[in-house]
Amino acid sequence: MPRTKKRSPRIADVPAKARGLLELPNVGPATALDLVRLGIFESKTLKKQKADAMYAKLCKIDGVRHDPCVIDVFESLVAYANGAPARPWWFYTPLRTGRKAAPRATPARSRA
Repeated sequence: MPRTKKRSPRIADVPAKARGLLELPNVGPATALDLVRLGIFESKTLKKQKADAMYAKLCKIDGVRHDPCVIDVFESLVAYANGAPARPWWFYTPLRTGRKAAPRATPARSRA
């Protein structure tokens, strides 16, 4: 029997009481549903969470090892909930992998 393709999560799939999560940076329907499976329905709940623990729990719930970049997404959400500026999830990848972040290019100053 041929496999049917699984459709991507949609906003309508997110429970109404958790739709506020979609307003957070780096959160789409799939991440919002991950957070719901973790028992997180509001952004204020993220303040006291640990990204690594959230990831481990999600892997255990789903019975699979998720992409480690999910840790970076969770880290971005926890940091944002605790007052850090909104940053793309990949900002947190060097922190997780132990690599030094690439230095940002500074604009050249004109000499007048």
